[in-house]
Amino acid sequence: MCYEYRVNSNCTERHSAWASLGCGLLCVTVLLSACTPSGDARQRTTPPTNRAAPSTNASAGGPPCTTAVDALAAPPAGYRLVGKDVAVPDAPVMSVESSGEADPAARLFAKWGLVVRAGRVVDLRVAPGWQDKARLGWGGTGTPAATATVHACPPEDEQAQWMAFVGGTWVARAACVPLTVTSGGRDYRVDLGIGVACDKNTTP
Repeated sequence: MCYEYRVNSNCTERHSAWASLGCGLLCVTVLLSACTPSGDARQRTTPPTNRAAPSTNASAGGPPCTTAVDALAAPPAGYRLVGKDVAVPDAPVMSVESSGEADPAARLFAKWGLVVRAGRVVDLRVAPGWQDKARLGWGGTGTPAATATVHACPPEDEQAQWMAFVGGTWVARAACVPLTVTSGGRDYRVDLGIGVACDKNTTP
């Protein structure tokens, strides 16, 4: 498999549904269209790809399934757990680009993959005071928003325990963005560097 920090000659054969996104979109941990040479480890923020088929069926009475791009046995290397059901990059997402969005809070975009335990529904939102500075979105939800709900419907492969989602964070400017993750009835705070590292000068 083509995993984070490892590039081999077989990577170009492992195309998935991501191929249409093009080679320029962070092909470092999830295989989007082709593997590129390894660079700054801080930019490796997309989960790896395997052959498990994500489910698109919503569970009875639950919200619609969020569109996943992969099913994983475990969160990939380079990710940290937030509570028990969510994993996010453990390094700053340094690659940001102009988004083209009219919303001033979404002027820049940093792409990173969100990983959620299969079968869980989680809510993510920017922390109070950041509603005019940052936006979120995964699974092709459309317009970036200050809140996002992700329903990780179980995959057809019952051995896969985690689902991976394409998306990221939009910001007015590079910053250490505080996020609140709600899972299993509990709130968790996580700071994520977007374009800059989180340190004593940038942590809110």
